[in-house]
Amino acid sequence: MPENDVNGHSDQDEFFDLESRLTAHHHQSLRLWLRMLSCTVKIENEIRSRLRNEFGITLPRFDLMAQLERHPEGLRMGELSQRMMVTGGNITGITDQLQRERLVERIPDPEDRRAYSVRLTAAGKRTFRKMARVHEEWIAELLDGVSPSEKERLISLLSRLKQQLNRRLNQP
Repeated sequence: MPENDVNGHSDQDEFFDLESRLTAHHHQSLRLWLRMLSCTVKIENEIRSRLRNEFGITLPRFDLMAQLERHPEGLRMGELSQRMMVTGGNITGITDQLQRERLVERIPDPEDRRAYSVRLTAAGKRTFRKMARVHEEWIAELLDGVSPSEKERLISLLSRLKQQLNRRLNQP
């Protein structure tokens, strides 16, 4: 059985990732941060690939549709930008593509005639629901090596971390 280093890597790991540059001398917080980031990047890259291969869609387009699915009344472009943490220009480009495919529509904002909201069309709703079901199956598959109790523990720990970060980063 291979021996693991301080980061849990064995000499049989297939490839190097964000953690590969760490040693036992690095701060524990740095090791934790890079472990979380490595896991996120691995999962995200796999999901990007599967979305592209299975549905011919990019992850940002899927994410925009997911935001709109949660808000059937539509969202303003600025709200989409904030929720997705990308620039307004990115949102405009993605929205333009999805509108050409008749998956979203722009509607005038009743409170501001200069602004538009974006919402899923009926075809967009059907398309997104199909993708979302498969996406959820992929996530379950990728995380099936973690027991339900371990998942609950990770969720709890990461929730505490997120709360602590929100408090720290929202301070003046």
